[in-house]
Amino acid sequence: MRLRFSRRAEREVDRIDTRWRTERSAAPSLFTEELAAAVSLLRTSPEMGVPNRASRGSLVRRVLLEATRYHVYYVVDDEGVEVLAVWSSVRGRGPRLGPAD
Repeated sequence: MRLRFSRRAEREVDRIDTRWRTERSAAPSLFTEELAAAVSLLRTSPEMGVPNRASRGSLVRRVLLEATRYHVYYVVDDEGVEVLAVWSSVRGRGPRLGPAD
């Protein structure tokens, strides 16, 4: 199944990866490794995520990257899977998702 990242999600991944590599010297690649594993699973089992809310007329799902404590928010549509946001679970709230995501 095709998987794509929104522009927002791409920016978030870049920002998180840069910060993770700088601040987590014991495991600098942990975030990208965990994200890659989640992406691989989403391609084969897109319904695995927990239904979270509706946005843009679609059901938004999320999966937790357990080691790094980030949620991956995504939708499944006719074109495949689109990752809308990657958001820290410690924030206590989810991201705002709207038409420009």
